[in-house]
Parts: sequence; structure tokens; C-alpha cells
Amino acid sequence: MDFPRPLSHHAPFPYPTNTTKTNPIVAMASIPTPAPSPPPSTKGTTTTAQDTLQPWIETPLVYSAHMSRNAGCNIYLKLENVQPSGSFKSRGIGNMMLEAFLSAQTSSDTTTTTHFLCSSGGNAGLACATTSLSLPNSRATIVVPLSTSPFMIQKLKDVGAEVVQIGSSWIEADTYLQEELLAKNESGVKNVYVPPFDHPAIWRGASSLIDEMVRQMPTGQQMDAIVCNVGGGGLVNGVCEGIYRHFTANEEKGPKVVALETEGADSLYQSVQAGQLVTLDGITSLATSLGARRVCERTWEWFEQMKGDFVAGVVSDKQAAEACCRFLDEGRVMVELSCGATLAGVYKDGGRWLREQAGKGMTDEEWKSKNVVVIVCGGSNVSWEILEGYKKTFGF
Repeated sequence: MDFPRPLSHHAPFPYPTNTTKTNPIVAMASIPTPAPSPPPSTKGTTTTAQDTLQPWIETPLVYSAHMSRNAGCNIYLKLENVQPSGSFKSRGIGNMMLEAFLSAQTSSDTTTTTHFLCSSGGNAGLACATTSLSLPNSRATIVVPLSTSPFMIQKLKDVGAEVVQIGSSWIEADTYLQEELLAKNESGVKNVYVPPFDHPAIWRGASSLIDEMVRQMPTGQQMDAIVCNVGGGGLVNGVCEGIYRHFTANEEKGPKVVALETEGADSLYQSVQAGQLVTLDGITSLATSLGARRVCERTWEWFEQMKGDFVAGVVSDKQAAEACCRFLDEGRVMVELSCGATLAGVYKDGGRWLREQAGKGMTDEEWKSKNVVVIVCGGSNVSWEILEGYKKTFGF
């Protein structure tokens, strides 16, 4: 098969060249059931408080020669690893916190400080702590279970968060947060609970990924598939909402969603196999950022609503770890194991697995012209020592 090439003069690294097309940042409406909200208005150019305080950035969309050669089609990477918190969580968590902050500023109460409380020792907690730095008169407390590594706790403290460690699991940490900390009242302080993934404002923030990708694709080209991972569902819900807003609502064919999990943290995949939403007995995967025993109900609704344009897959921890190391060698980017699950979906079986999900029945020539966007979600639970540990554990 010939080496696939992007069908654009932007090759091989098609950064957006027309920055005048950027839409102003606006708050998006809530998601009705069963269909999500209509497109946000793009009228007007007045700078708002939300523009100034927005806690996430527009990230690059780049063509990957290495991954395209492996997959046999055009692979573009959406580099969410460069977000302020190191992961895509800056969008969803950041949007929820920003909406809560702006709401407090326009209310008639006497709040002088916004206190954000999040139960997560992973990327959601780090996004909460990082976002609080960008919002005036705010602070963050992150409640983590006892299983959280000193490595991640130090990262949280390094960005100014107060860290409380309690309970053997996330559920116990979250219960303590809601029953003990959230109930405390301080004069002039408004407490705001920040869930890791299950909230419409988080999905709205994550959907900004699609807004950017639509603008960033090479002129005349469309996205045929989007590959991402699934933990609790915050990212994939945003992806599906963005696809609906830009394509389905306009009666256009949107990209297929290919969602990856690791074995032992595969609550969506197990739900698909069972034909109904299920809860795992526990999490056995090393990819703890994907460790939701049950995906949120909205994710399951999206799976059923998209009727075959949303597929779920699973990889092993070893495959995810190998993908992390290969991506570091080829792309010079270090990502954590949960992101490795996404990348493993592209590397798996020499690209044949991805083709089966997104290009089944296509000829080589047809598949070669297809454009697949891989969301490199990033993640902060990674270091050179951690990757070396995976090599020793899995023997590669």
C-alpha cells in the first residue's frame, strides 16, 4: 500500500492558517433529552469576561506521518496534552468552574471567594487546581483516596491546591467531600462541588474540541472518524455533543466515534456486550484515570442514539503501555497509560483493528483517503521512571 498523505497543501503538518475564522467563546446551552443543544451563536466580536478568563487553550491539530503509515489512512493528532493542566480535563472541568464562577459574580449574594472542591487524585483534580489559579478570588481543595500516589499528590500541591487524603477508593473520598467539606459554611465563601466527569457543563466544555477541529481540518477535507478514550464519559460525551451540533443537527454525516478502554476498566465495553448499562465489580487496570466502574448514563444514551456510528473497543494494559513508549519514540510526546489506550487503538494489529472499526468494506484506495483524528488526551500520571517500570513489568 502506498504511504497515505493528507489531501492538502498543508502536508505534512497542517496547522490552521486562517486564524480569522476563530469563533468567539460563548457559553453553550444545556443538553435537552434526547438530543443535545443547538450550535452556540457566533455573532458579535465583543470580548467578554468568559473570553478573558477561559481556562483552556486552543490546541494544535497535526498530521502524523508515523501513525498514518501504520494505519494506512490519514491520522491527525489533536494535542490536548498541551492544555494548562496537561490534559483535556482543562476544557470540561474548566468550563464548569468558569460557569459557576461567573454565576457567583452576577448574583446578589455577598460571596467574596469561590471554593472549588473536587474528589479526584488524577487529571480532573489537577484541572480543578490549575483552573482555580486563573479565576480571581478562588481556591481549590482536592480530596483523594489513600491509593493516590505521592507523585500525583505533589503535582496537586505544586499548583497550590489543598489536598485531603482519605478513604480506600474514590467513592469514599467523594462521600467525605460531600458530607463533610461541602457542608461547611464560611462567611463570604461559596462552595462549589466539581465532579470528575458527570455534569452537562463538563460535556459542554469538552465539546469545544469539535469546534476547533472543524476549523482546523485542511480546506475541503472532513473528519471521517474520531478516536478517544472513555473513563467516566466526560470526554466522549463532549465529542458526541460537538458532532451533533456541527453535523447531525444540520442533517450532515458526521465522523464515527471510536472509543477505547483498557481491560479491567472497560465499563462501556462491558455494557455494549451486555446490551445494557452495567457496573464493574472493581477496577483492575493500571490505567486508573479510566477507572470508573460505570460510565455515566448520558454516554450510554449517546451510544444507542448514534446507531453504529459510536463503537467501543478494548486494549490490554500492555498494549497501552507499549503505545505510550512507541509514541514517545515516534512523536516525542510523553503521555500517561490512559492516553496510551487511545493510541493503542491506532497501533493495534498494525492498523487493521482501526480499519475494521472505521473503514470496514473499503478498498485500500478508499481507506487511504480517509481522515481520522486521534485525541491525544495527555495526562499527568507519567514520568520516565513510570514508563521504564512498564517495560520491566510487561517485558517489552
